[in-house]
Amino acid sequence: MRIAIGCDHAGFALKQAVIGVLSDLGHGHEDYGCFDTQSVDYPDVGLPVAEAVSQGKFECGILICSTGIGMAIVANKVRGVRATVCQDTFSARRAREHNDVNVLCLGEWVIGQGLAREVVTAYLGSEFAGGRHSRRLEKIRNVEGC
Repeated sequence: MRIAIGCDHAGFALKQAVIGVLSDLGHGHEDYGCFDTQSVDYPDVGLPVAEAVSQGKFECGILICSTGIGMAIVANKVRGVRATVCQDTFSARRAREHNDVNVLCLGEWVIGQGLAREVVTAYLGSEFAGGRHSRRLEKIRNVEGC
């Protein structure tokens, strides 16, 4: 799987750890930045990642900031993106299975690297269940005007 990944300065260390997880799991990635701990505005990174996922260049994206919330907000402004913050493995699995979430958002100040590894692994190891959930996603697409 090819994954777009990005962070702001508050998510830099966790992004580096998540890139290691992606490599361990055999997934490719493209890093949209940031590339150090110099201050950067999260929309400047989150938007290009969300757009790349929306355009089908990647199967999914991972965005990281201090809480994950800012990245989720900006990513969800892009048509076709379903982004959410996950802080546990149950939510990560359900996000994929029930909501077909295509951008996982994490908060470096909220979860540590060990839990982030588990969350990313659970998220990437899950698939959309379809069925009744497809009907619900269609309603979301209608709201978006897709």
